[in-house]
Amino acid sequence: MQNAREIDLAAWPRAGQYRLFRSYDRPHFATTARVDVTALMTTGKPAGVSPYRAFIHAIGAGIHAVPELRMRFVSEGGGEKVIEYGAISLSATVPRPGDTFGYAYIPYIADWREFDESCKAIIEETARGTDLGANTGQRFDVAYLSCLPWIDFTSLDNALPGPDDCIPRFSWGKFVEGPGGRISCPVAVQVHHALVDGLQVGRFFEAAQASLNRFSGASA
Repeated sequence: MQNAREIDLAAWPRAGQYRLFRSYDRPHFATTARVDVTALMTTGKPAGVSPYRAFIHAIGAGIHAVPELRMRFVSEGGGEKVIEYGAISLSATVPRPGDTFGYAYIPYIADWREFDESCKAIIEETARGTDLGANTGQRFDVAYLSCLPWIDFTSLDNALPGPDDCIPRFSWGKFVEGPGGRISCPVAVQVHHALVDGLQVGRFFEAAQASLNRFSGASA
């Protein structure tokens, strides 16, 4: 399997937690926290940065900073393996005419300018399409992203097919100005507890926030 390595369960410190939560009927947990987007909106956006694409990139940065968010368990040869992908694609919802949407698959690139160009092209192509593009279960090297710009939500839960789905979900909501002119938005992260704990979710938020903060001196 390219771009991936198998986790040695005998040496993995989280093997006990993995086996415990793998037996649960409802093994997922969701966390919502606020992320500061002041730099993005006051410096990045006026310089031509797309807040939508910048947020996709920030989520990608957070995911790639945390190995557990790139881990998946997969059935193979009558058994189950835990795989860590070196890189994954970001499957974002893209609006289409008629209040519909399609799924885009955007490879993560650490360099913002290179990512932005690629992301823009993929989103435009997806917006023109008609196929939903939903993952049929053939791909595990993805994370699911969605934007809810109409809602300043305080929590969010996703539709999940069952306890065997281990692909994490990331959603962000409405940008809201608060005290002191700071702008923030809610971000929800939903993960499978067999692979991810609260510590890793916290590390994701730290890395995603650092990515957004870089736009304090942004140019398009």
